[in-house]
Amino acid sequence: MTRYVGCIDIHGGAVKQIVGGSLKKDDKEDLNNESVSTNFVSEKPSSYYAELYKENQVTGTHVIKLGSLEKNNSAALEAIKAWNGNLQIGGGITDENAAYWIEQGASKVIVTSWLFPNGEFDMSRLVKMSGIVGKDKLVVDLSCRRRVINDTTIEWVVAMNKWQTLTSTVLNKELFELFEKYCSEFLVHAADVEGLCNGIDEDLVKALGEWCNVKCVYAGGAKSFNDLILVDELSNGKVDLTYGSALDIFGGELVKFDECVKWNKEH
Repeated sequence: MTRYVGCIDIHGGAVKQIVGGSLKKDDKEDLNNESVSTNFVSEKPSSYYAELYKENQVTGTHVIKLGSLEKNNSAALEAIKAWNGNLQIGGGITDENAAYWIEQGASKVIVTSWLFPNGEFDMSRLVKMSGIVGKDKLVVDLSCRRRVINDTTIEWVVAMNKWQTLTSTVLNKELFELFEKYCSEFLVHAADVEGLCNGIDEDLVKALGEWCNVKCVYAGGAKSFNDLILVDELSNGKVDLTYGSALDIFGGELVKFDECVKWNKEH
């Protein structure tokens, strides 16, 4: 059954909701956030959201650092400590820091760009990362951009570096079957619709339901509570859903957090 999964996106040291495609510079290079389109900046600390998810048992929640400023690490750590052993961490995860985050209390690490040096998938890195933290503590982020070929065929290309760089890797069943040998979960942002609240990529959700045999979380464009029902139907209950800018706890007016929590409790 499809479940609602929480998120805590951190940029410039604060919890934010950002239009995915606009994140073109590292926050260390863009201290005034002039290059990014932001939907919401929270006045509350990351720990507030961690405690909110803990109180309502929204499991599988991920903390994503959207930049390399040191205060992003501090904010991420604050969230993880608030619900020790239950929050996943992503953003800048490498072989050098993955074990650190698990030691600090992250339930899993989420890795993307490090697996694709120079935009090319490196199998040895996947094997190494799985060996460092263990298959059960590894989430592979295969966030992607949609590409139409010959006006008829759709494919999704893995995007890295804040979704600005397209890799040479295209999503398909064989790819997921390969990765599933080394990880326990996937996180897939549909970068083209992320943060826009214009609806999910239904074709991608349906494909993920057909391709994945382990837990898979979809993010991008969810704009109503009914999207939980839609994802459940499209994926045969195999894909979970996270809400961002549409959610009332992130300043949105389209989806109520309490409704999502109720859905989880009833299913």
